[in-house]
Amino acid sequence: MTPFGEKLRALRAERGVTLKDMAAGLGVSSAYLSAVEHGHRSRPNRRFVHRVCQYLNIIWDDAEELQSLADLSHPRVTVDTAGLSPRATELANRLSEDIGSFDIDTIERLLAVINETD
Repeated sequence: MTPFGEKLRALRAERGVTLKDMAAGLGVSSAYLSAVEHGHRSRPNRRFVHRVCQYLNIIWDDAEELQSLADLSHPRVTVDTAGLSPRATELANRLSEDIGSFDIDTIERLLAVINETD
């Protein structure tokens, strides 16, 4: 599941909206919406996020947050390390190889380190 998918599912649950009803309201199939929630589709584009915001009546900061989550929700990431240090390339490759074995605490610690640089 992607960050966007997790948030979308939570928003649906908060509002008591079924997957089928939301899919119909957005003009997409239930299978497509389920695939978006589970990260089996590519990152949602701005138009789709905008339609979700309209459907759920999400505005301002909440809409920005949803778009930010969509931007961070590409399920198949490519990292271009050309021009970076060999250690940066090593890090990218190690993350690619090992991320599936990280527990949630390790992931949270890595995200905290990354977020310190923002």
